[in-house]
Amino acid sequence: MMMLVISIVMGILPLFGIVWTFTTGTLETQDGLFMSLILLTLSGVFLLNAYWEMRDHGMLGFLHKPKAAAAPAKSTPAAATSSAAKAAPKAAEKEAALKSEG
Repeated sequence: MMMLVISIVMGILPLFGIVWTFTTGTLETQDGLFMSLILLTLSGVFLLNAYWEMRDHGMLGFLHKPKAAAAPAKSTPAAATSSAAKAAPKAAEKEAALKSEG
């Protein structure tokens, strides 16, 4: 749990650095741009770690939809033979049509 708190704090602190860079007007310089990119990367890494910690502790259960237990449709042997019987005449008709064309 302590790692979660540390990750959240270390994820928010770099955002204050970006706000400071923006308020001082150094965001328009090359140094300010790269400083902001580095701080965003640090923030992203720590907040991603916080997300993983929260997921592992089960705190994010509301984000995941419950999976419905759908039973797979099982075909009976009678249904399989009837569908095969229906497919056989159609295949014979297609074969006869191809022979008459060629």
